[in-house]
Amino acid sequence: MLITFKTEAYANITMFGDIGTKMLDMMAFGKAVPGAINAEDVPRALENLQAALAKLPEQVEPAGDAGDDQPAVSLHTRALPLIELLQAAIVDETYVRWE
Repeated sequence: MLITFKTEAYANITMFGDIGTKMLDMMAFGKAVPGAINAEDVPRALENLQAALAKLPEQVEPAGDAGDDQPAVSLHTRALPLIELLQAAIVDETYVRWE
């Protein structure tokens, strides 16, 4: 499963379902897919996400099987595009949705 985050202010961000679900959980606006956040609630979602990330160590998650040559990527790094999307939505005062 893939989760795509969308707003009119930024390019779509697509994540694997497990990572996208973690991001939704950290934003604290529900895990239902599809879903949305009203424009006035986007700053709080960004604050929640950043606060949750700040509590986590810079842990690195494997990108695939242990035998793969794929580099590991931290949850902090995976969150950067979503953080930028939320920031753009705040500037444009628009909603964020995901499906």
